Amino acid sequence: MAGATEIPVRRGYAPVNGLHMYYEIHGRDTSAAPLLLVHGSFMSTEQWGPLLATLARTRQVIVFDQQAHGRTADVDRPLVFETMADDAAALLGHLGIAQADVVGHSLGGGVVFQVAIRHPDRVRTLVSMSAPCRRSAFQPEFLEGGPVSPEDFVGTQILEVYERVAPRPEDFPVLVDKINGIDARDFDWTDGVSALAMPTMIVVSDADIVPIEHAAEMLRLIGGGGWGDIVGIPGGRLAVPPGTSHHMPVGVGMLDRHEWLSSMILEFHTRPGVVPPPY
Repeated sequence: MAGATEIPVRRGYAPVNGLHMYYEIHGRDTSAAPLLLVHGSFMSTEQWGPLLATLARTRQVIVFDQQAHGRTADVDRPLVFETMADDAAALLGHLGIAQADVVGHSLGGGVVFQVAIRHPDRVRTLVSMSAPCRRSAFQPEFLEGGPVSPEDFVGTQILEVYERVAPRPEDFPVLVDKINGIDARDFDWTDGVSALAMPTMIVVSDADIVPIEHAAEMLRLIGGGGWGDIVGIPGGRLAVPPGTSHHMPVGVGMLDRHEWLSSMILEFHTRPGVVPPPY
């Protein structure tokens, strides 16, 4: 009975802070809080692929295209972490969802930090992947690199998907300019991250855009890093997929580790709270 195992998908557009925001809801409504996945720069709902399919087998999962990405047309405002976080929270409100397990990758990892800081009541648990809590913590290669140009994307899957799904494919150079702008903007959310009260997991690979040293720093900020035999397991966690990059080459990027990620995320959602010490 093939139909019995099919995962239902609902698609639509939501009026969100001046955007005509595209979203999808995968999976069946369950007693668990839904997951909200927030994509990275130049990406869209398409980026989640097998990870989304795996998560949606047992959970309801919401994905959406952020401003100027995918099927969500751009509007006359810059890309800023804070407003993008407000957009994500407003989408949950539009869908009537009081609280979600929020997951973001890369640019989306920064956006979900801001969702948790600005809208903590909307976030049951937080998973931030491949994102620092301050700009100065990026790898030196990122900090020393210059802006990208539209020509850099010729022949790439990123441009192919954008031209296929965007309502105005000619806007791609504008998106590139806006990503260059948000990439160059300084930020430091150390205080906000250290004040987070919800269970939080940091995911940074061993060859990521964020150094492992900063991942360990963020783990301490969210209350983790102690000796669990003595102090128990806190709500702050760190996961490090080995032999994994940020995005490229194809096959070893963070989201290519979908089986590993899905097991880590679902286990964290099953057991997100503090585990007391054994003695």
